[in-house]
Amino acid sequence: MYSGIDVFILLSIPGFIIAGNLMNQGGLTEKIIRFCNHLLGHIRGGLSLVNIGASMLFAGISGTAISDTASLGSILIPAMKKEGYDSSFSCAVTAASSTVGPIIPPSVPMIIAATLSGLSVGKLFLASAIPGILLGLGLLLTAYFISKRKKYPKHPKSSFKQVARGFFDTFWSLLMTFIILFGIIGGIFTPTEASVVAIIYALIIGRFVYKKLNFKNVQIVFLDSMKSSASLMILVGFANLFGWILIIEQIPQTISSEILGFTTNKYMVLLLINLLLIAVGTFMETIAALLILFPILLKVALAVDVDPIHFAVIAVLNLIIGLTTPPVGVCLFVASSIGKVSITSVSKAGFPFLMVSFIVLILVTLFPSLSLALPELFAD
Repeated sequence: MYSGIDVFILLSIPGFIIAGNLMNQGGLTEKIIRFCNHLLGHIRGGLSLVNIGASMLFAGISGTAISDTASLGSILIPAMKKEGYDSSFSCAVTAASSTVGPIIPPSVPMIIAATLSGLSVGKLFLASAIPGILLGLGLLLTAYFISKRKKYPKHPKSSFKQVARGFFDTFWSLLMTFIILFGIIGGIFTPTEASVVAIIYALIIGRFVYKKLNFKNVQIVFLDSMKSSASLMILVGFANLFGWILIIEQIPQTISSEILGFTTNKYMVLLLINLLLIAVGTFMETIAALLILFPILLKVALAVDVDPIHFAVIAVLNLIIGLTTPPVGVCLFVASSIGKVSITSVSKAGFPFLMVSFIVLILVTLFPSLSLALPELFAD
């Protein structure tokens, strides 16, 4: 168990959790929502678009779908219901939008995938950018067309001054994402060093720019982050023990031989893996599923000549989509509990968003260049 968490790169995860919580304590969530409202609120179904747009911007600060659902849902679901949106639609939009966060870099699942495979964190961040943006745009279009058909409300158009003010309010927070991303890609610092830079940056911005951080709430942030990090590291340790047992029992070899015995066609293998990961993602937390299944399935993918970076993006995307796939999708349950509606009605309202997610998954699976274009470009 100890050897499973005695990995230098894993130190970056508590760092990013602390930095994200510091930004949240500094009022970032409300500022992002306000900015997106100025930018998108005047379009039909504006609040649903704000919900998705905020998740895309919030992605670099959070990195986990469940926390996105809870953080944004607690603010936006009541606001959408108050303006006349169906409760089930409000919850479905929130659950669907939360899947963008763990894909757009910096992403905790991608750090885990890099740890398990020995791949570059920077390359995985680059590889996940285009699929994440595609997913976000697809969800935005879906929400717009549904809102237009149901004639959901829109807000008065904000002035340029209001949009500029909203951008300025969020600029320093969003800049942290770019510092982390390009610092890692440019080789300026490692992911672990980047997490420390993020903490220092978040403390400075929260204290001197947003002026909301003080000794008392910083203590709360570190305590909450410590609890989250401890539970995650325990999960990593036990998953490493479980993986050791699987290897002793030769389970990976058995799974690999069964899949490759059924077919050696690259796309058929990826189809089988997609179905397995989506099914697992409906009831298992993303990081736990990655820790257990990713090393096993990566060997299968490599056997049929799938690029490991491409496969890592596919694996994370599958597991994230599973979080909004009925009947057990965890994010559906979180959103439905906030909106106080049945999981069945949320699942029905979320079906169009789920179909869009599947389309993006199919495109990413069939066209490796969507994942590999940016890593190859920056490598050159």
